[in-house]
Amino acid sequence: MTDGPLPTYRIATIPGDGVGPDVVGAARRVLEAAATSFGFGFDWFEITAGGIGIDTYGVAIRAEDVGAAGAADAILLGAVGGPRWDDPNAAVRPEQALFALRGGLELFANLRPVRVHPSLVPSSPLRPELLEGVDLLIVRELTSGLYFGRPSEERATADGRVAIDTLWYTEAEIRRVVRLAFELARDRRGKLTSVDKANVLATSRLWRKVVEEERPAFPEVEVGHQLVDSCAMLLVKQPAAFDVLVTENLFGDILSDEASVLAGSLGMLPSASLGERRTAHGRFGLYEPIHGSAPDIAGRDLANPLATILSAAMLLRWSLGQEPAARAIEDAVGLTLDDGYRTRDLVPTATDAGGLRVVGTAGMTDAVIARLGGGPAGQRPAGTASGPDTADDEAMATIIAADTLLGLP
Repeated sequence: MTDGPLPTYRIATIPGDGVGPDVVGAARRVLEAAATSFGFGFDWFEITAGGIGIDTYGVAIRAEDVGAAGAADAILLGAVGGPRWDDPNAAVRPEQALFALRGGLELFANLRPVRVHPSLVPSSPLRPELLEGVDLLIVRELTSGLYFGRPSEERATADGRVAIDTLWYTEAEIRRVVRLAFELARDRRGKLTSVDKANVLATSRLWRKVVEEERPAFPEVEVGHQLVDSCAMLLVKQPAAFDVLVTENLFGDILSDEASVLAGSLGMLPSASLGERRTAHGRFGLYEPIHGSAPDIAGRDLANPLATILSAAMLLRWSLGQEPAARAIEDAVGLTLDDGYRTRDLVPTATDAGGLRVVGTAGMTDAVIARLGGGPAGQRPAGTASGPDTADDEAMATIIAADTLLGLP
């Protein structure tokens, strides 16, 4: 054992709305179990933001809370928003908390890995042969584009109402995310696909120019350009052809949600939002599942926690430098799926759960923690059956539609 105090990391949690508290609570349990096994600790503090922030403070997130989050070693976020705050006339919206965190903390790059676990192939609507070898990473620019452009407003004119949103990118904003994508592609399989709409948009033509200007610095990386509409088609026709995709904010939002069908559910996809700032332990970032708040299943032990648990593994890897613990969590998730544990969104149909153990949020979290086990990563805990059990009647009667886990802007 190491002499002296254990390293302790200060983590801000933002549970948010809907299932956010459910899945953040699950990820915290897994992180604590990993910390016990690998010899470190956490100092947690919670921030109120999103719809609940509007209800509590009148704003989606307070400026002082953005500052407090930025002073942590990393941020773990659940989800924000819901029908209660969907009034199109509202001046304050839950999603403003995300924009404040991303913009205020300069978290310009969103990383969304998409892998298909072999046991989840039946959960995807694509043919099994299309899913073989799928392992891609979507790098989405996160702090500019339509979501941040000004003006963004509705106006009254003599001819009726008009609305305007501004698509804006600077060369520097494009270059920093493109350079990161090149670095990631170089360390993976050496293939980068830049996604744009250069045949129509001036911002996309600038984007393509910057990619070409960066290309000579990475001679080992094969570079291709793809229009966003054809890329959307190829993601379902030839998903294994992609390695790293880099694109602007709106396109990345849409394409990464589309890619979730490859993995079987939005409930499986983690993400990391990173900037250039480094702490004493790693690269500062915000970690969250890509799914939305799903308020219809909040607090009912129904939400799939795996995307948030896998986001927590990314937090360990990128921000805390705890690679062995990150791998152990990912291995434990894989073993849990191999052993047939499923939340309802991972069951192909309501009647196709034979041989699976259908569980809720707590049951899935318990299964992952059991497979961490305190022993070598990938070791199935003693007494765990190698095959799955059947689900109980109540769980089998519960159907969670995939559209309850909607991606957020």
